[in-house]
Amino acid sequence: MVPLSVLDLAPIVEGGDAAQAFRNARSLARHAERLGFNRFWMAEHHSMPGIASAATSVALGYVGEGTSTIRIGAGGIMLPNHSPLQIAEQFGTLESLYPGRVGLGLGRAPGTDQAAAYAMRRNLTSDANQFPRDVVELMGYFKPPEPGQPVRAIPGEGLGIPVWILGSSLFGAQLAATLGLPYAFASHFAPQQMMEAIGVYRSSFQPTEQLAEPYVMLGFNVFAANTDEEAELLATSVQQAFVALRTGNPGRLKPPQEGYLQCLPYPQRALLDQLLSCSAIGSPATVKAAVEHFVDRTGADELMVTSQIFDHEARLRSYELLAGCFA
Repeated sequence: MVPLSVLDLAPIVEGGDAAQAFRNARSLARHAERLGFNRFWMAEHHSMPGIASAATSVALGYVGEGTSTIRIGAGGIMLPNHSPLQIAEQFGTLESLYPGRVGLGLGRAPGTDQAAAYAMRRNLTSDANQFPRDVVELMGYFKPPEPGQPVRAIPGEGLGIPVWILGSSLFGAQLAATLGLPYAFASHFAPQQMMEAIGVYRSSFQPTEQLAEPYVMLGFNVFAANTDEEAELLATSVQQAFVALRTGNPGRLKPPQEGYLQCLPYPQRALLDQLLSCSAIGSPATVKAAVEHFVDRTGADELMVTSQIFDHEARLRSYELLAGCFA
């Protein structure tokens, strides 16, 4: 079986708060470390009532302090929101604190709506070529400094932090291939171009010092429980979240709701079928079969597993059952 990793958004649940979300994130990271998961990544989102991981590097520092071996990183940092130097310094700090454990996934989406993006950037005009240039600039800060180099990332320089390109379209696939970087596709919520993007990346890949061969990590939803029925109930929390987001009413993660899908109009059910098509929902046997089928179909080198489950203990149990499938 390919390596399994964890993607956590530090969900803020209905009746909870951000402080509890961070404690749960660190608890999940410790749990994943014990279970043998490869990485624990957190994602940058802004102005989202149900997501606490906006200050991603700060949250990762808290998780890193509470773990000892699992790799930590961003899946991802939305680079247009920041200067490359700032991100190099932040992740250079993390790598200095937790050497050999830090990775940096980069995306070009804002991770929010236009109003919040404007609040962060104060200027939404952009050049289509800016993101690739910013990625190259950022990677340069992780190299040993050149004589007379006017700007240096301290900490950061010489640390060689692994950089990934994240994406949900062909743009990221082509950029990752051109730069010879590993590629992570957001199939856990935007699967439409997954197979085409994988094909573009693998066929166009240019080997580099960081990576000799293409490496594809795919996002995948898992909701595992003792029975299929229990798992299907747990999945209704993220289903409610997606519907709320797409109808312009995002909120905190809601508790599971019996019969939720059956109450939805057909267009919304069809939307969920599409958005969550890269998912395994069920008992351990059901989940194992779904994961194996997905890996066989895509040839993924690694899965980045997310489980947006309302009850923290049920979420820990879901990852435990998943790990047990491939022990």
